[in-house]
Amino acid sequence: MTPNTKTQLCGLLGYPVEHSLSPAIHNAAFHHLGVNAVYLAFPVEDLEGAMRGVRALGNVRGFSVTIPHKVAVIPYLDDIESTARHIGSVNTIVKEEGRLIGYNTDASGALAALQQAGIALEGRRIVLVGTGGAARAIAFGLAMRAGIARLALVGIDADERARLAHHLRERTAVEVDEYSLTEAALARAFDAADVLVHCTPVGMSPKNTESCIPKHLLSSKLVVMDIVYNPLDTQLIRDAMDVGCRTIKGLEMFLHQAVEQFELWTGQPAPVDVMRAVLEAHFQ
Repeated sequence: MTPNTKTQLCGLLGYPVEHSLSPAIHNAAFHHLGVNAVYLAFPVEDLEGAMRGVRALGNVRGFSVTIPHKVAVIPYLDDIESTARHIGSVNTIVKEEGRLIGYNTDASGALAALQQAGIALEGRRIVLVGTGGAARAIAFGLAMRAGIARLALVGIDADERARLAHHLRERTAVEVDEYSLTEAALARAFDAADVLVHCTPVGMSPKNTESCIPKHLLSSKLVVMDIVYNPLDTQLIRDAMDVGCRTIKGLEMFLHQAVEQFELWTGQPAPVDVMRAVLEAHFQ
């Protein structure tokens, strides 16, 4: 559809943004469904100025928010969805009748990836490796929506790990354990685990052969999900497949968080297959 005076604007606010695949997948989805909208990536250093622009422009429908603005954007919003409020970060803004509402689809994207793979989470024991922003979002998503039995947090930064554990215990009913990122601690965390979710950047391209999970600690009883999506098959995913684990690649979370963004902005079911094909083509 040719842009015109009624074209709705969606986009990405972050710095840097040149690497983002979001414009490709969202514009493909708009085109496929004939939605009169366009998605652009905006490198934003002056967040306050950018948010004034978001409020001032009449055809704005919504934005994705990425590093380094996921927390800093919160004071500029009118309302925040409950899970995003507990997480303390926002990756999606929807403009409704001039009001800016914040969401976090990292959490729901991870849950959707697990559910689409047929993984029943209720009553399961989850090991979450990493305690940064993505890990925080996924931890709260699991604790608030999935009915898991226990969550083991594994991370290098003891203060960050303790802070996340405290917030989870304070704001949810989930049982939380803490472990350092050592081989001995990982072995204890894995002993009764059903699902491993890896949320650190270890293994991301170009360091494709790295993994913070020793292969010999993995067993076929584990479901292994890696949120790193470049490369498609990380070292952790390759190791997990070798020992017979069910695996979920990082592309699935990235895809499903974008699917929910699209549906929040348009009110229509997203063309998931179209969006997946664009992502897969990028890595071929």
